[in-house]
Amino acid sequence: MVSYTFSRELRLLTPREFDNVFQNPFRVSSPLFTILCKPNQSVHPRLGLTIAKKRVKLATHRNRIKRCSRDSFRLHQHELPPVDLVLMVKGDISNTPNEELHKQLDKLWGKIARQYKTLVQDC
Repeated sequence: MVSYTFSRELRLLTPREFDNVFQNPFRVSSPLFTILCKPNQSVHPRLGLTIAKKRVKLATHRNRIKRCSRDSFRLHQHELPPVDLVLMVKGDISNTPNEELHKQLDKLWGKIARQYKTLVQDC
């Protein structure tokens, strides 16, 4: 049975883990998000979120974006390759509806899987 949880091993937790992704990642982007990706040594993807206060002013809006991002990742985690991901927002997306956030993230998860395949084939 497939598990759709978002457990601790699916998260980037320490600054060292985030810094590792920031060093020489491949990136995918949409009008709302940029995701930095780097292959990891585990068998599953891991997600880290950075929603800057400079981009989204209110904490409630930042929390809503994080909640949507985690939910989308949770539902698509089995389609993703073993990579560490850091999700960042591009601008003020505080008034963007949840459906649009999910739509953009769904496209990005597919892009990540395709780019990972080409990256692995090139090596």
